[in-house]
Amino acid sequence: MEQTTMESGRAPRANKVAIVDEVREHFRASNATLLTDYRGCSVKDLQTLRRNLRGAGGDYKIYKNTLVRIAAKSIELGELEPFLVGPTGVAFVHGDAVEVAKVLRDFAKTNVNLIVKGGVLGTKILDAAQASALADMPPRKQVLAEIAGLLEAPLSAMASLLEAPVRDIAYAIAALEDKLAAA
Repeated sequence: MEQTTMESGRAPRANKVAIVDEVREHFRASNATLLTDYRGCSVKDLQTLRRNLRGAGGDYKIYKNTLVRIAAKSIELGELEPFLVGPTGVAFVHGDAVEVAKVLRDFAKTNVNLIVKGGVLGTKILDAAQASALADMPPRKQVLAEIAGLLEAPLSAMASLLEAPVRDIAYAIAALEDKLAAA
């Protein structure tokens, strides 16, 4: 962040500038970002959530909304502002966004205090319903496997079609040999 004034009009402190830079880099390095309200979650709950998210390719951080807002605006994600109200935890996705969304959904089932507010997928801003809907999608690996299966089927059929005339000729020759041997 440039050495300019923050929203309050005062010169920013070095530690706040460093945090804004950190948040900005997290946004840039992430495939997606999911914002949650963690109000009412205990420290132990959040530790469990962080551990589960790390296993799915996510990183859960808590920053001051003002600093996240400044970082988001600096990389043209100003539309996140409506989600930056109240306690906000940010799940930065470094892997499959669907897997991270599933971890958040599963955690919220056992801890009703965690609420998905919205997020970013690529450059698209997601509202709460869209961000939560990510958890209902099949994982990336499954989608790729299905596409590979769809591509393989026509290739297998083509190979069988190309192999059929050769096979038919081989059967005809074998039948002719059997007929000649019997005669």
